[in-house]
Amino acid sequence: MRMLTIERAIVDQIVAHARADHPDEACGVVAGAAGSDRPTRFIAMANAERSPTFYRFDSMEQFKVWREMDDRDEEPVVIYHSHTATEAYPSRTDISYASEPNAHYVLVSTRADDEAEFRSYRIVDGEVDEEEVRVVESYEPDSVD
Repeated sequence: MRMLTIERAIVDQIVAHARADHPDEACGVVAGAAGSDRPTRFIAMANAERSPTFYRFDSMEQFKVWREMDDRDEEPVVIYHSHTATEAYPSRTDISYASEPNAHYVLVSTRADDEAEFRSYRIVDGEVDEEEVRVVESYEPDSVD
């Protein structure tokens, strides 16, 4: 089973963005070095729909962010958005829009005022698999053989 390992500071940034945009859905990405599966650079993006039930990246902003990641030899390790009134589980629309087979799709539910539900999924070819989330204070240095 695959797992998302993510730093507490990044989780806090994702949750803060979700709370700040509530009652609309928030969205963004966390970039990391290509092939590393390590999310390191938080990028909050605008929800072009400004909707409490749907999100969409602005196409020009997405183009710029993806080009910047490419220039930095990064990829979208995490693609996140929030659900404002439902559980943190991908909707049919979320599943149909999932186009990055190597990404972790993180959903945060802000339906409760006192807690945020934070869950991660792999979505490939319409199949949704929830994965464990391991929150760490900081990433361990890569071991040297």
